[in-house]
Amino acid sequence: MPNRVVVGTQWGDEGKGKIVDILTEDAEVVARFSGGANAGHTVVIDDQTFILHLVPTGILHPGKICVIGNGVVVDLEQVLCELDQLRKRKIEFRDRFLISQTAHLVMPYHKVIERLEEEARGKDKIAPTGKGIGPAYRDKMARNGLRVMDILDHDLFNKRTEWNLKSKNHFLRKLSRKEFASIKKKSLEVSKFRRRIKPFIADTVLFLNQAIKEGKSILFEGAQGAMLDIDFGTYPFCTSSNTTVGGACTGLGVGPAQIDEVIGVTKAYTTRVGNGPLPTEQQNEVGKRLQDGGNEFGATTGRPRRCGWLDLVILKYSFRINGITKIALTKLDVLDAFNKIKVCVGYKYRNKSVTEFTPDLDVLGNCRPVYEELPGWHKETHGITDYKDLPDEAKKYLDYIARKLETPVFLISTGSRRDQTILP
Repeated sequence: MPNRVVVGTQWGDEGKGKIVDILTEDAEVVARFSGGANAGHTVVIDDQTFILHLVPTGILHPGKICVIGNGVVVDLEQVLCELDQLRKRKIEFRDRFLISQTAHLVMPYHKVIERLEEEARGKDKIAPTGKGIGPAYRDKMARNGLRVMDILDHDLFNKRTEWNLKSKNHFLRKLSRKEFASIKKKSLEVSKFRRRIKPFIADTVLFLNQAIKEGKSILFEGAQGAMLDIDFGTYPFCTSSNTTVGGACTGLGVGPAQIDEVIGVTKAYTTRVGNGPLPTEQQNEVGKRLQDGGNEFGATTGRPRRCGWLDLVILKYSFRINGITKIALTKLDVLDAFNKIKVCVGYKYRNKSVTEFTPDLDVLGNCRPVYEELPGWHKETHGITDYKDLPDEAKKYLDYIARKLETPVFLISTGSRRDQTILP
């Protein structure tokens, strides 16, 4: 089977958890390459719902080996919490779960710093998840970070933690002495996870490349979406890692020639959480219907997602920078109740036509979408598992998307459950 990368093509929340869960059937290893506990992947199997933030979705499949790569920033408390929940639900993970020895740690002081920085922004808030992701990646790039392997050396871990707390005084001086003492204690206590996490720490670069050499199929699991990429997204309203396909190589230590397919998970409309531009946002009854019909509330934060029509300007750009080879389209059934469906094909900005994505936030935040209108099907597609059973208008909508993006739709999700899927 091919080695596949799964990436989100919009602002995250496209339904990657379900798609990875389905594609895991054809993989032997599932490897997460970016982000941290700010990601929330939801999988519904029969009447059970699983929400994972760091542990790869493939863990729900017996016998599949799951890897957290070096490109992920790891909150050890969150990882162990997820493993405890899996154990309670009789999901066995012993001998099939690995964490990169060089992945960086999210420390308690990172979360405090993120909160303090956001408070200082005033009206220019970015609205992060509060999981400490940005400060953790900043320490990594500034060469001040603590890596997973550092937890194995008690003296080294304490020394670096003490130094980091001292060096961050310009951030933490807003705290009272009591608050600072508490954060210091919590940070040093991260070392208490050493015993439980040690069996999972591994040289994952060596493991993955050896697996590929042996002919095993790897599924590379991304987090968030392309428009939240630190380099290619709507900066600064983005995340702090490379969520695009290149992150699979740098976040796992696997060469690009080892990637056979890039699956772009695309929602049938558009959503985003937090602040930042969303050109097709519908702050009206349409937006409310999309939000309610799609249960658009964040798996990580519970925050409501802003909703709008599908944006082809964004998607063409996203497909270009990721080299998308196939589309996995999700939440088609949410559009069942609409008589007319709009799709954005361009923008108007100061009487000028814009047909290509621009990183200029003034344009994205103040443009007027140009729409093409397609007929709705006004029939229920929820739970359909055979393409021929879809209404003709729904098929035309899918064909329209594939034609405009010059990429085939190979998987269609018609509900949240694993079995509510149309496969070729």
